[in-house]
Amino acid sequence: MPATEREACVAEAVRDLVYRASDFDPLELLHDLTDHALTLLPVAGAGVTVLDELGRVEYATASDERCRRLEEAQIDLDEGPCLEAARTRTALTTTALNGPAALRWPRFAHHARRAGIAALAAVPLRTPATTVGALNLMSTTALLPDARELRIAQALTDATAASLGHRHELRGQADLIKQLRTALDSRLVIEQAKGVLSERLAISIDEAFHRMRNHARARQQKLTDLAADVAGGSVPTELHAQ
Repeated sequence: MPATEREACVAEAVRDLVYRASDFDPLELLHDLTDHALTLLPVAGAGVTVLDELGRVEYATASDERCRRLEEAQIDLDEGPCLEAARTRTALTTTALNGPAALRWPRFAHHARRAGIAALAAVPLRTPATTVGALNLMSTTALLPDARELRIAQALTDATAASLGHRHELRGQADLIKQLRTALDSRLVIEQAKGVLSERLAISIDEAFHRMRNHARARQQKLTDLAADVAGGSVPTELHAQ
């Protein structure tokens, strides 16, 4: 049967997430996962949380500042769809925040509604052996991925986890989680760099992140390395002109 343009884009996204150089940056891979989710699914934001060495859920990355704040709110409040999907290792279907979710996650639902989010869904980030986190999907309307689209979301997260797992398949789960810890540490540098760039150029945090990613990709530079330079006060002149 003839393939649609969207089906071709899904296939290309899966290939992009799986086909990585041996020295790829795990945090950049997670950023790309949220990018593909935004492009291919009817969502307003996407974020990733991962499990640390002790099984605790930690924020890793998000598509924008609103989503980042809500990812962190879930962790601070210890309730929400991303935590539930990571801990239960199962997908959470589309859930509106004006109904049962208000009772299921009362404090988080309040935060999300105030931020303009009306519905959420989540799928686990998993390998065949273990679950290492979850992809959270947010919508400003009651419309979120249906069952078929959640299968696409799961395929994207499975491809991401396959890249992480393949890199460490000879050393096991402990090294996979250690690699995710490295990604979490890298995230701190990136958050600091976003703040520095935002203040220096008088632009939004989201725009600062967008400029850094574009600059790093154009020069085949690791985003973490660029962020370390920016956080240290060395801002490439090209970032001023974008």
